[in-house]
Amino acid sequence: MSEKKSFEIARETLKQLTVRKLAPTPGNYKAIYNEIAGIPSVEHFPAQELRGIASVLQAKTPGQQRQKGLLDSAIDRMNWDGVRAALVAYSGFSQASSSTESGTAQVSAWSAADAAPALTSEFLSQMGRLIEYAQPALGTDDERFTEQSAQLIKALKHPGMDVIAVKLLLVNYSHRLSFAAEDQAEIKIGLLKLLQLVFENIAELSLDDQWLKGQMEALKSASAPPLTLRRLDDVERLLKDVISKQKDAKQKTLVAQDEMRQMLAAFIDRLSQMSQSTGSYQEKLEESARLIENSKSINEIAPVLKEIVVATRDIANETLLARDELQAMRKQADSTQAQIAKLHQELDRVSTQARHDPLTGALNRRGLEEALEKELSSFRRKETPLSVALLDIDNFKALNDALGHAVGDTALSHLAQVARECMRPQDTLARFGGEEFVILLPDTPMDKGIEAMTRLQRELTKRFFMAGTEKVLITFSAGVAQLSSDEPGMDAIRRADKAMYLAKRAGKNRVIGS
Repeated sequence: MSEKKSFEIARETLKQLTVRKLAPTPGNYKAIYNEIAGIPSVEHFPAQELRGIASVLQAKTPGQQRQKGLLDSAIDRMNWDGVRAALVAYSGFSQASSSTESGTAQVSAWSAADAAPALTSEFLSQMGRLIEYAQPALGTDDERFTEQSAQLIKALKHPGMDVIAVKLLLVNYSHRLSFAAEDQAEIKIGLLKLLQLVFENIAELSLDDQWLKGQMEALKSASAPPLTLRRLDDVERLLKDVISKQKDAKQKTLVAQDEMRQMLAAFIDRLSQMSQSTGSYQEKLEESARLIENSKSINEIAPVLKEIVVATRDIANETLLARDELQAMRKQADSTQAQIAKLHQELDRVSTQARHDPLTGALNRRGLEEALEKELSSFRRKETPLSVALLDIDNFKALNDALGHAVGDTALSHLAQVARECMRPQDTLARFGGEEFVILLPDTPMDKGIEAMTRLQRELTKRFFMAGTEKVLITFSAGVAQLSSDEPGMDAIRRADKAMYLAKRAGKNRVIGS
């Protein structure tokens, strides 16, 4: 029987993909093509074999432990570059684990002829640039380490470098690098602990300011390890929000305190006037009593009584005026207190609702726009993949009509809760409107985004919520789009929206990429 030609194998492969109902991914296509062509199927990435190698590597020094951890991580991510970098770095730590004298003797034993093919001038120059780029992350507190780094960089970049001497410098540098990196890691952990302590202290001192306490809790959550640039941006945004609201509250409180001081001063002044008037009135009464006692006739008493009546009327009028003024002061104080209470209520509302949907706790449209802008900035800076998923609850109108809008609200909250439990810390959930949600997936290509949404669908079908005595299960249809280099974020969301409608038309409870 004649062998099949390549185009015939390709045509049969496409037919088998359809018959077996497999997604047309490169992996599926390759597996079926090899099967039809009779080519042995070999895994593209030998993860199992590499894990076997990693398991027998020693981890005696901190540097070896760190590189072994990086190797395991690279194997899990099937990243050849990461595997290669971890193994190269591990070999350096293996050489550095011996004493300096032993290292010197070993370097002396190397021959320049043997070293030259492995360590070319171009390679060493590139290594010098790598060390130079990494230097800012290690700080400049250790003068000896800084001097040692500069000496090594200069030697690596020198056109006529002595490879044997450079190797010795690298061995010594690796010792110092291990300590410097560990110091920086400890410094980072210490600073994070101090930051958490500051937030906790502010929260404890602000028991009456619930809005501020809530912001402190959010800051504690945002600054918890593992820390990323995105989370640092979140901490900065939250701090600016807290500072702005605190300034506003402080200004209003100072105004209220000034008003209270003015009212208290007026109250004391009025009391003083009343005291003086009362004293004068008392003196007048005593003088009148003396005149009455010494009077000989009614005609002498009449003028005295008239003066007493006039003085009594004056003191009564002053008392009424003081009462009215004091009542006005009390009303003003009550009004000021009400304004302060209203301000704090508004701060509570703004703090929780400015960027979040009050029903589900997810970001609202404004919060989504800010988060999307930050993710786009990171995406273009790092050149890592960014995907967006748009989810829409299936048959949501029928659910509302059958069980009521309160159950519909519960369904929205239920989906948001399950999604948060399934998401990674770096992912972002936002309510896009109605029964639609958007999930931002940084460092995620489209195929991985589809897998993530499929996992969320499976988890959602395992969980139900109660509507009275009735168990309610909900599903959703989703579209996933991966952003291209210069594509606006909302354009990618619109593409995901179109894919979501295709998923609806294909039978619902599906995920389709765009």
